[in-house]
Amino acid sequence: MTIYETTAANYKQRASDFQIEAAALRSKYDRYAWVRLVAFFGGLGLMILAGSIHWVLASFFGPGFIMGFYRLMMWHRGIQKAAEHAERLAAINRTESEAMEHRFSSFPDGARFLKTDHPNALDLDLFGPHSMFQACCRATTAIGQERLAQYLLEPAKTSDIAERQNAIAELHPMLDWRQNFQAHGLETADDPKHLDLLRAWLDDPNLVLGNRRLTIATKVGGWWFLACLIAWATLVPWPIFVLLLLPIFWILRKTSEQVNRIHLRTAYAEAALAAYARLMEQIEKQPFTSKLSANLQRKLTEGEQCSSVQVGRLSHIIRQLNLRFNFFAIFFNIGSLWDLRYILKLEKWRATNRDNLPSWFDVLQEMEALCSLASLWHNNPDWVLPVFDDTNHLGASNLGHPLIQPVKRRCNDFSMATRGHIKLVTGSNMAGKSTFLRTVGLNVVLAQAGAPVCASAFSLSPMRVFTSMRTQDDLSESTSSFYAELKRLKVIIEAVKAARNGGLPVFFLLDEILKGTNSVDRHTGSAALIRQLIRLQGGGLIATHDLELGRLEAESNGTVENLCMEVEIKDSKLFFDYTIKPGVSKSFNATLLMRQMGIEV
Repeated sequence: MTIYETTAANYKQRASDFQIEAAALRSKYDRYAWVRLVAFFGGLGLMILAGSIHWVLASFFGPGFIMGFYRLMMWHRGIQKAAEHAERLAAINRTESEAMEHRFSSFPDGARFLKTDHPNALDLDLFGPHSMFQACCRATTAIGQERLAQYLLEPAKTSDIAERQNAIAELHPMLDWRQNFQAHGLETADDPKHLDLLRAWLDDPNLVLGNRRLTIATKVGGWWFLACLIAWATLVPWPIFVLLLLPIFWILRKTSEQVNRIHLRTAYAEAALAAYARLMEQIEKQPFTSKLSANLQRKLTEGEQCSSVQVGRLSHIIRQLNLRFNFFAIFFNIGSLWDLRYILKLEKWRATNRDNLPSWFDVLQEMEALCSLASLWHNNPDWVLPVFDDTNHLGASNLGHPLIQPVKRRCNDFSMATRGHIKLVTGSNMAGKSTFLRTVGLNVVLAQAGAPVCASAFSLSPMRVFTSMRTQDDLSESTSSFYAELKRLKVIIEAVKAARNGGLPVFFLLDEILKGTNSVDRHTGSAALIRQLIRLQGGGLIATHDLELGRLEAESNGTVENLCMEVEIKDSKLFFDYTIKPGVSKSFNATLLMRQMGIEV
């Protein structure tokens, strides 16, 4: 068995084991449901019997029965939670087994992160169905997915890359912990909009805290209502009772608008915060040795109470405030100024943790992104972590496309300077030129995210990747595809110019440049563009069908080099090897393909 087959078989076995464990726990839960039922009615009967003997006996037995039955319910509920967790673990391993066959539809595709004006996201399939994001994303929270998207969209500093690589190397073999972490996260239902409202609340002014009158009202409101209730029951008529309650009604009316605003900011984050607290607890309990993971963990455990406790408390406070969704909330407010009491608790929590909460969110989303890249490496054990240097050089051995299945993947060795050097890739239709460009670009993006790459060796210098491969017309701007391509090329030229002033070098990938015009203009314009990019010390790959551009190698003094991908025709059949070779392509297959489609040539 290959290492991929072994990994896939392990996932299938784990899925089966967890499913068996879940079934056993479900069976246990069902059996003890009868025990719980018998305990309730038995205990209730004994309590009634004790009361019939003497009320003192019942007063001792009653609280003991209630506490004991509560413990039994919690233990029984724990069995159910364990069964649900095992079922989630089984589902995780089933989806990982599918992922080993490059079926990624069970994972989020990150389409919401795609920006068509990004330097490379569209052309390199970073987001969307069967994208790089979908292949590696194991983040279950919205903020974790957002951080993973940031990893792919923006090249990191080399120091940050080194820390991420060390963290991924530590997380890579921790399959059980990663999957348990992911299983807990599957309970999460968070929405970035709700979290944005919560973050906005952190900077809002206080309503109760610091307001002496309202603070006193929250402390005495319940006692005042109780006194009014006793007075009504013993002395005063109901109209006087209503008059005595007017101060409470006035306070509720005076603060209702501000309470509504605070509640709007916080209400819908309650469930997400509860799930975040569970995930933070998993990070707090796990010992880490890598610098990045240990620092992340330290942020969660600093202070008198761990982040999981504090975030869980915030969730609890919001849940109590959410009682105002209930029709009977008005009675809680009249009886105890319930809303203001929990607004005060919220504001006290905020006074202590205002600066910590964003940091705790940052830890959680960072850990989810790191776990995603560690899972990517676990599923592709023959990939390697790249090496960075400052030589302005890109080199790779057995470089393959990360989104092509290993059994179908064709790998190439590749090496080039990334400043002042262009490689022209020629070849016939379907020879694999575009796929090769994406192979190089996507692996560079992965490398600069801190991820492993699809190669047996990979070294590079920091760079920014720009592409022009899928330019399309824009009807909303009355823009033709040709003009859209020109705009894209202008962006690349400006980026190459800017790189000469101390910025990161630009590595460009261009596929069939100027394809929207006639052959003469295309050749003239392409040659001029290549010469300009060389003068600007740009570096990159250009795929083209224009074989005449191959003549630029002779006049370039080594700054332009020809590569090709050939096709062999035997007995009117095409054979592709998808291998990069030096030189200009000498094979042609367009007419054969046309004949196969029924077009007479």
